[in-house]
Amino acid sequence: MSKTPPPRFVIVQQQPDKRPYIWSAVGVAWALSLVVAWLWSQSLAAPKLPKLSAELDQTKRELRLRSKALEQLEQREANLQRSDQISRAANKQVQNSLAQREEEISDLRADVAFYERLVGATAPAKGLNVHSVEFKPETGGTWRYQIVLTQNLNRGAVSSGGLQFQVEGVRGGKLAAIGWDELHQKSKAPAQDYSFRYFQQLDGSVMLPAGFTPQRVRISLHGENAAIEQHFAWKSGVTVTGET
Repeated sequence: MSKTPPPRFVIVQQQPDKRPYIWSAVGVAWALSLVVAWLWSQSLAAPKLPKLSAELDQTKRELRLRSKALEQLEQREANLQRSDQISRAANKQVQNSLAQREEEISDLRADVAFYERLVGATAPAKGLNVHSVEFKPETGGTWRYQIVLTQNLNRGAVSSGGLQFQVEGVRGGKLAAIGWDELHQKSKAPAQDYSFRYFQQLDGSVMLPAGFTPQRVRISLHGENAAIEQHFAWKSGVTVTGET
């Protein structure tokens, strides 16, 4: 009896792959651990949550109050700075005004001192008066005059009006008077204004005609309460020469 040869292929039953189950089990365990950890932490923190919430609300309220107080302080500081700037500007303006007043007072005191030296402490009281007249030659043939007016009858009162003068002398061997218009070489020349309390010096320039020898000056003052004329000798006595 012949033997049957052994089979060339052996059928082995394959075991199922358990790795997916293992990974699934690990994932479930990890998720459960997270849940357990969260529940445990919540169980520990839960008693403190109301207190923490109240403290948080209180902190927020205090923060709002402090922010409002800070805004008020900033606004107050801005107002104080503005007030300080205004005060400084006003103080500077007052100081400038005081300096101007002091300068004016100093000038007035100097004027009064000069006036007192001018009229003298024992001089009799007079109303509007021509104190002095002086003429000086200038380049170009003109004459510079300086006329000082005073008054000490009513100190503090203002004397105002207009001044004119004419120069009397000799021209061509005859007496002649050079009037205000001719001295200024214009028709209807306006009078020179004056206005003062104690004294005033008036200046100006006039032109004398050629060949005229001045001898004296007649000053005319016309004001609201005064109309006077005064004569003064021509100090230089120089004959003006030139073309006719």
